[in-house]
Amino acid sequence: MSDIWGYQPTSGYIAGASLIGYKVEATDGSIGKVDRHSDEVGASYLVVDTGVWIFGKHVLLPAGTVSRIDDAEEKIYVERTKEEIKDAPEFDMDKHLGDAGYHEQVGVYYAGWHRA
Repeated sequence: MSDIWGYQPTSGYIAGASLIGYKVEATDGSIGKVDRHSDEVGASYLVVDTGVWIFGKHVLLPAGTVSRIDDAEEKIYVERTKEEIKDAPEFDMDKHLGDAGYHEQVGVYYAGWHRA
């Protein structure tokens, strides 16, 4: 499951690049903007502010869900639908910072979606 927490080699991510403010696109439409991100090896992620789409909820997306980054358009494309993202475990900053089980729960959720 560790690959879900790393950027895909084909995503176009350049280590150290800032993605804050980039728009995030699910396979079926926009879900929000990047509020924060990490490119730590084995623990890379995006925190996306969904705005009014799901009542201001923030979601944690493992970097492995990123299929492509378009720097010119400042957009990040993820290989999940809006519904899959909406149904994900809710982002919890306290658990994110101090509970390894939380990352496992999120990782299992996203890794469980098998793409055809």
